Amino acid sequence: MNRSCNFSNVTNDYLAFYDGILCDMIDEMTHADLSDSISHNFITQMIPHHQGAIEMSRNLLRYTTHIPLENLALRIITEQTRSISHMRAILCSCDAVHNSKEDLCCYQTRTKKIIRTMSCEMKHACASNCVNCNFIREMIPHHCAAIAMSENTLRYCICPELIPILDRIIRSQKREVCQMRCLLQ
Repeated sequence: MNRSCNFSNVTNDYLAFYDGILCDMIDEMTHADLSDSISHNFITQMIPHHQGAIEMSRNLLRYTTHIPLENLALRIITEQTRSISHMRAILCSCDAVHNSKEDLCCYQTRTKKIIRTMSCEMKHACASNCVNCNFIREMIPHHCAAIAMSENTLRYCICPELIPILDRIIRSQKREVCQMRCLLQ
């Protein structure tokens, strides 16, 4: 994260916790147990991604008094907790859908690029003494990565039970990105 000015103790506490969340999330996503199933691979990488959003939202809730942002953070926690539960419930059946080596290679190459871009944008998000703005600048690239990962997954033969989860991720996170961009202005 770009820390070019003096921050308040509150901001420093918020940013330190955020840095830990980001490191853990990226580590878990890049070291996920991958298989010959794109469906499995998406789930095992998206669960820590969603968990990161939940933790980021909880971190914000410790500091914010901005009601629209508080409501957004609470919605992120609720939706992504539910999504994790749904993904865990279908993981065994999704493991049965196997993909070709070529499809796996193309899928994972694109996914790695999405994760690298997200990681870079989140690490270098402009920081200020406004925790609310910091959260938005951090969460937009996080959500954009979930959208891109979901859209990438839909290009392949995947477990039919995963499709509605991907559709919900795309729909809800596009809506939330628009809302965050409006709040940032």
